Amino acid sequence: MPSPDAAPLIVAVDIGGTFTDVTLQDTATGEAWTAKTPSTPRDPSEAFITGVDLALAAAGRQAAAIGRVLHGTTVATNLILEGKTAPTALLTTAGFRHVLEIGRADLPRRDNLWAWVKPRRPVPPSLVFEAAGRIAADGSELAPLDEDAVRTTARAAIAAGVSAIAVCLLHAFANPSHERRALAILAEEAPGVALTASVDVLPVVREYERSMATVLNAAVMPAISTYIARLEARLQAAGIAAPLLLMKSNGGVAGARAIRQAPAQTALSGPAAGVVGARAVAAAAGVANIITVDIGGTSADICLIAKGEVALTQTGRVGPWPLSLPMVDMVTIGAGGGSLARVGTDGVLTVGPQSAGADPGPASYGRGGQEPTVTDAHVVLGHLPPALLGGRMALDPALAEAAVRRVAEPLGLSIAEAARGILAIADNTMVGAIRVVSVERGHDPRDFVLVPFGGAGPLHGCAIAELLGITRVLVPPAPGVLCAQGLLAADLKAEFARSVAEPLHGADLARLEAVFASLEQDAAAWFTQEGVAPADRRLRRVALMRYEEQGHELPVAWQAGDDPARLGAAFAAAHRGLYGFDLPEVAVEVVTLRVEAAGLLPAPAWRAPDGGGAAQAEIGHQRVLLPGGAVEAAVIDRGRLGAGATFAGPAIVTQLDATTLVGPGWTATMEASGALVLVRG
Repeated sequence: MPSPDAAPLIVAVDIGGTFTDVTLQDTATGEAWTAKTPSTPRDPSEAFITGVDLALAAAGRQAAAIGRVLHGTTVATNLILEGKTAPTALLTTAGFRHVLEIGRADLPRRDNLWAWVKPRRPVPPSLVFEAAGRIAADGSELAPLDEDAVRTTARAAIAAGVSAIAVCLLHAFANPSHERRALAILAEEAPGVALTASVDVLPVVREYERSMATVLNAAVMPAISTYIARLEARLQAAGIAAPLLLMKSNGGVAGARAIRQAPAQTALSGPAAGVVGARAVAAAAGVANIITVDIGGTSADICLIAKGEVALTQTGRVGPWPLSLPMVDMVTIGAGGGSLARVGTDGVLTVGPQSAGADPGPASYGRGGQEPTVTDAHVVLGHLPPALLGGRMALDPALAEAAVRRVAEPLGLSIAEAARGILAIADNTMVGAIRVVSVERGHDPRDFVLVPFGGAGPLHGCAIAELLGITRVLVPPAPGVLCAQGLLAADLKAEFARSVAEPLHGADLARLEAVFASLEQDAAAWFTQEGVAPADRRLRRVALMRYEEQGHELPVAWQAGDDPARLGAAFAAAHRGLYGFDLPEVAVEVVTLRVEAAGLLPAPAWRAPDGGGAAQAEIGHQRVLLPGGAVEAAVIDRGRLGAGATFAGPAIVTQLDATTLVGPGWTATMEASGALVLVRG
């Protein structure tokens, strides 16, 4: 990977459902430029290049000056959610054909035995093939692989018209030899078909989750490979020769070659980039404990960061499917600026999860939308300026009022009352999700600073904070494109894991050390592939542990020369922190060992713009409808605010990528880092 000094520009692009966000930064000066353009769902790479061109034009720079390209994408997520994955076959061990179909015995949280219908599996039983041969749990071979059955599978899969084949054999995590051989045979017999094995995706215990992750990875490989190839071609045509790094769900980035092999790692990568960016902005402002709320056009993503540490989970889901790859621990709900408000047949007003999306979008956008959205409610109440995107997208208050009237009249409310009701429902929905990651996990949200971002986040920050009793809100310098800026703050990351299943007390420590050493060798090979200099390499050992026969594990840091006593105490402390109790009389098991590898990249610079006080930044006044009546709120141009500028709400803070609503009773101060800190009282 070339030195960042060779070409001082870095560009980061995050493609969302409604907008594509771009941040361009000069690594030599720290100066940054942002751009925002509507997404192009038919070909996301089109909006990608359009956004880059806009950012380059704003900076007055040439494409050849770009030295690194960072990208966060929801392409894999959307393929899975919309059921547009490639036709895929699965090769498994004889006798385990119905692992996917059986799944787990538990039902989704909001369903019951009478309402729940098992969703269609991504691979039907007719495309699940078996091969005899058996690896034992300890890695020994009980029966050789039936290679003829593998060749038969290849021919049958091709005849069925599949584009991808996933290989998931029993206990491959303990001994991958059968999967490796099967993959080699399939490559001979089915050239041109995308292939993936579980040992390259999720080499850990739990057959259903491992099979699902492998199948989903294979199912998105053809489309992701095509997308990356198209994107690289567009970059080349634009005169950008810089390496392309893509965001992963774990909060790190990886090269295009690695993502082609494991594209499922990019699921939920966009929200992960926002969390990484929020942590970096908060750290620059001296804040370590934050709750992030990323509110976009369709959804809201919530994450809690304690002591500056972004927690990972391996119990994530994409739609109805478990995806047990390491990903940033967050909660996603269907609440965003485009969320539709409707009155049901029972006379109850609901908001979301359906969304107006990018086309037609909210009614106030003037693109044909007629149903009221959260954005239209803000327009009605005067929370938004007359135009967005630096004046490029005008808002139509009359269309917003006509849309909100559709729910106001059935409820017998004024248009303003209905708009406030829409916002109140949206705010309380997000508060409920925040309580999931805070109160339900033993954290008091009042001990945290709220960091709202996304295009709609700063409009809701003060209202959500008041509902939770939070007195400080930190609005990032560019909240609407923070997911793109978070890419600038991300390091190269990868995880290497292997299940071992040993009791903690009495464990063969020499064997566990050998497993860690093997995983670190895999990490070293990855560092070399990604071009990470030895001085920038970081490794962290983690043991996933549980009480005997418990359903899930907790991560515990494994230090050099660790002993079972310290590890047991650390696990008990983690268990108490999450569940409120521990079980000293129950044996502890080490289930999986994991090595977390990070390749450090230069961190972005955060600073306030060169500006003056609030008086110099005030560009007018706007009528805002508060519950107590209409008031004239100051309209502040954030780009004119310098470090130390202070003003009181109610006020509307405008900038290219987002609008911040400073509520009455709140005071805003521009920090030297560029963050706008709102304090209540």
